[in-house]
Amino acid sequence: MTENARQLVPNTAAADVPAALMPYQQRWIADTANLKVMEKGRRTGITWAEAADDVLIAASAKGAGGQNVYYLGTDKEMTEEYIQACAMWAKAFNYAAGLVEEGFWDEEEDDKHIKTFTIRFPESGFKITALASRPRKLRGRQGVLVGDEAAFVDDLQELLKAAVAFLVWGGKVRLISTHDGHDNAFNELIEEIRAGGRRGSIHRVPFREAVEEGLYRRVCMRLGKTWSQEAEEEFIAEVYGTYGDAAAEELDCIPSQGSGAWLSAALIEARMTDAPVLRYTCPKGFEQQSDHVRWEAVQTWLDDDVGPHLDKLDPDLQSVYGQDFGRSGDLSVMVPAQITQTLKRKAPFILELRNMPHRQQEQVAKYVIHRLPRFVKAAVDARGNGHALAEFLAQEFGYSRVELVMATEGWYREHMPPVKKAFEDDTISLPRDKDTMADLRVVRVIKGVARVPERTTGRDGGQRHGDSAIAVALMYYASRHPGAEMDWTPVPRSVRGFDSVASHGHERPEDDEFNLPEPQAW
Repeated sequence: MTENARQLVPNTAAADVPAALMPYQQRWIADTANLKVMEKGRRTGITWAEAADDVLIAASAKGAGGQNVYYLGTDKEMTEEYIQACAMWAKAFNYAAGLVEEGFWDEEEDDKHIKTFTIRFPESGFKITALASRPRKLRGRQGVLVGDEAAFVDDLQELLKAAVAFLVWGGKVRLISTHDGHDNAFNELIEEIRAGGRRGSIHRVPFREAVEEGLYRRVCMRLGKTWSQEAEEEFIAEVYGTYGDAAAEELDCIPSQGSGAWLSAALIEARMTDAPVLRYTCPKGFEQQSDHVRWEAVQTWLDDDVGPHLDKLDPDLQSVYGQDFGRSGDLSVMVPAQITQTLKRKAPFILELRNMPHRQQEQVAKYVIHRLPRFVKAAVDARGNGHALAEFLAQEFGYSRVELVMATEGWYREHMPPVKKAFEDDTISLPRDKDTMADLRVVRVIKGVARVPERTTGRDGGQRHGDSAIAVALMYYASRHPGAEMDWTPVPRSVRGFDSVASHGHERPEDDEFNLPEPQAW
């Protein structure tokens, strides 16, 4: 009998059983931010994970963070699916919970048609209430507010206003959704948080990343299938084939309809001043000249044209620097800036270098940065050939002050929204220049991310690739991630004992570092 039982019920103690929640679900639950937003692909199980967290919250005592939970769905079927998941988790966690109660929202006369589902937890005194649509008001309610498929909620802005009251008294807000267009309030909220205009936390789970973290393996477990890499790839192809042209938005978290210019011409021009753009184009064959000829030619330009503008910088303001690298094709654009008392980033000038050899670009960059008052950070394009120059600057000024930036789609997604907000909030000023304007106007929203898509031609007939826009973005990034300030105050070289005895009558110049003014000490 015992042997038969062993055959019927195999020993699974050593079985490799995965955690109940996949890594991206665990990260979502572990985040305790007051406002957190999830942009996700379809059927990635975020609502299911949220239900687990909501049960833990509602079943906990007040002293342990327990609160009521209010879930807002967009239809009855979605709401029922959520409340059933909550009931399942309550049973799995072995929490005493009442049966699901069905009713109607009775806060306002106009909302009495809204279907509700409620689970009560008698030991904590809290409850989970799921509503099949958004009520007009949430007056007097307190706890955790969960908005599912928030991009499809009527008037998300009004919902956010109501949610603020939850935050004031220790509540929390969770918004979960796929995208519904670039100009949708849900995407605008995400960009606002990324730009620093609103406090909050953003999570992003495209369908492919969910599969990489175990989604298809869970599908296999549920259906009793054996997982294989080939089957997983076929699964992905089948899902994407089903969604067709909508896959980018429905699965990859890329909002649609974002094809216009990122910044309007009127907005850019409003942030421009009479500061100059200083240009230097090296003649053909310049790189074949001897070192000292190249150095002297560029140094003369620096001393005559660039130096006077550096001398005018405010010594009391911190300075930053951004550079997009180009050699024989694109421009190298250098954008220094100073941060004012009101946190405005003011570019005193912009440098554009065309066809300039690497060593002379290093010469120019070091000349500028060494003369920036209270220099705190440089962000330098380190892709391709630009990596060498970026590395030279980091070795010169320190890796804590010079960041080698390998701009990727993820980098643009995170760091371009603050640049746009700076234009909108009037916290940036640039030289008034047609080519600089054109570079900024080139930026487009591509697959939900603001970036430079195509090449253009400047007023000098040379090739451009939005170079100024990238350099400006790097400058602004540097201003938001400062390192230790680099500055110094010159001290007298003759300050002690016989050092104060002047040395005259010799051939070495008095400012020579090797001139020791102590001839009468011996």
